Amino acid sequence: MAREYSARRPQRPPTHPGTILRDDVLPALAISVSEAARQLRVTRQLLHRIMAGRAPITPDMAVRLGKFCGNGPALWLRMQQAFDLWHAEQRLRRELEKIPAHKAAA
Repeated sequence: MAREYSARRPQRPPTHPGTILRDDVLPALAISVSEAARQLRVTRQLLHRIMAGRAPITPDMAVRLGKFCGNGPALWLRMQQAFDLWHAEQRLRRELEKIPAHKAAA
């Protein structure tokens, strides 16, 4: 008989990837927001919105950041996905309680 494992979601929200960019990446590179925006070829306003957590990391931005940081786009998209999923689950918590869970046929 196969066991079903469920992943437990953390109680605290995942960190927005823009916060990581603001608090860890840019200081480690000793690059200003203006210079980072110039190198990423985006507006300072967009970069500020991302770093403030008001704008998401889109696939286009993930590709840019992956090249800029040398770690590829997938990491940035996974961080954004974890952030978005956690917030969606919190927002829909009461609604989800009313949806039945079905098991797949064996």
